[in-house]
Amino acid sequence: MALGARLEMRQGQSLVITPQLQQAIKLLQLSNLELDAFVDAEMEKNPLLARDEREDAPQAEREIDVTPVSDSFDQAPGGAAEADMDARHDDLYADAAPGDRATGDAGDAAQTATQGSISETGDGGGAVDWSKANRSGSFDTDGEGFEGALTKDKTLAEHLEDQAALCGFTPIQRAIAFALIGGVDEGGYLRVSVAETAERLGCSEAQVEAVLTRCQGFEPTGVFARDVPECLRLQLQELDRCDPAMEVLLGNLDMLARRDLAGLKRVCGVDDEDLREMIGELRALTPRPGAAFGGEPTQAVVPDVHVREDKLVGWRVELNTDTLPRLLVDQRYHSTVSRGARSDQEKVFVADCLASANWLVKSLDQRAKTILKVASEIVRQQDAFLAFGVEHLRPLNLKTVADAIGMHESTISRVTSNKYMATPRGVFELKFFFTSSIASSDGGAAHSAEAVRHKIKTLIDSERDDRDVLSDDRIVEILKETGVDIARRTVAKYREALRIPSSLDRKRAYKQAC
Repeated sequence: MALGARLEMRQGQSLVITPQLQQAIKLLQLSNLELDAFVDAEMEKNPLLARDEREDAPQAEREIDVTPVSDSFDQAPGGAAEADMDARHDDLYADAAPGDRATGDAGDAAQTATQGSISETGDGGGAVDWSKANRSGSFDTDGEGFEGALTKDKTLAEHLEDQAALCGFTPIQRAIAFALIGGVDEGGYLRVSVAETAERLGCSEAQVEAVLTRCQGFEPTGVFARDVPECLRLQLQELDRCDPAMEVLLGNLDMLARRDLAGLKRVCGVDDEDLREMIGELRALTPRPGAAFGGEPTQAVVPDVHVREDKLVGWRVELNTDTLPRLLVDQRYHSTVSRGARSDQEKVFVADCLASANWLVKSLDQRAKTILKVASEIVRQQDAFLAFGVEHLRPLNLKTVADAIGMHESTISRVTSNKYMATPRGVFELKFFFTSSIASSDGGAAHSAEAVRHKIKTLIDSERDDRDVLSDDRIVEILKETGVDIARRTVAKYREALRIPSSLDRKRAYKQAC
């Protein structure tokens, strides 16, 4: 068959995600801090964008009243239009892969370009531990003041550098000391090897060892240690308590962790009283000597959503207006530069800036509405947790929320990433409310895995002495009596996740305490 070139026409359909829609998807999953950086970058590139500094911005679409899950759920004004928007968007992506689907129709075309957008930015941080959920929270910050925010304690590295500068090192020794200081972590441990430091600086290992020995005499005692036994040994040497028996104990810290006191007495060659005194001396030491020094300032979590109790409607869900950057399109400046544009290139640039600014404002507005809608549904589903505590946390997955509000699961996943909710019981990441279910032994409603973990922790916390220690099998029996059908290996997995020792280790600890 002869080969040749020819023209051929084909008709077909394909799914194309426009750059604007890609931007909307990206905005949906950004955290407050990342969104703030993104907005600043866009304002640098687009001269038509400006921040809305008005204090009387409209609040109508920033909050939703949520009734308990057993009652009807009323959307905020405009909810029907938003639902239609989401439905049209999901229809467009009906055949797309889950990772390529997201809500984000830019909003109602009737919105003016100068309307302020609603979005959130803020500082990220760690979520409140779930085990503290029964403690009452507050929306008011401590507010240390502007001066307190700017105050910075001396770091461990700066403290060590000050001592090295006064230690009388030669220039070569000083360079080695500063290289070693750079390898010390926040706990005070040296995380670089002597050989690696010597090779990097082009000196002998003996020189590095000599400088390291002098640096290990710095304050706080125990810094520059390469492991826990060496750290404790340095502190014991300063106290003149590092005798041969203590050296053996330092070499068998794993036996101490297992509470193998009989084995320790045998290898150390001491009696019960001496071993008790040696363990007491170890407990008085500091395994992380560098922890007392300041590091990088910790940033508190700034929630995206506030949930407040309302006696009339149940729960009031609102966006955090204190961290909402509102963008405007500067129409006056656009008119000025449009009249001054002469070449086609200038006119195209101005038109592109206007289109990009309008789309970003609408995307931010839609992002805020989507977050508010998802958070409101989560509150509706988990109202029992807000009212009674973690034991009443219901099993919940992405599909349940997605079906309830007419969105796709991938959209819910993006919305709940790096977003936080402030409730009367504390600040939680939105993903905290999504827990797997554990079947009920009596055929009733399923139990949340988080609630079961809390029950296990409560049972173990109720132990008083070695005679009250509950084995994993006994915990399984107690939970089944309360209607929780759970396997022993699941109890062991949850117990280990809570960092609770086994029943044997707990029994040894109680006996030692006595």
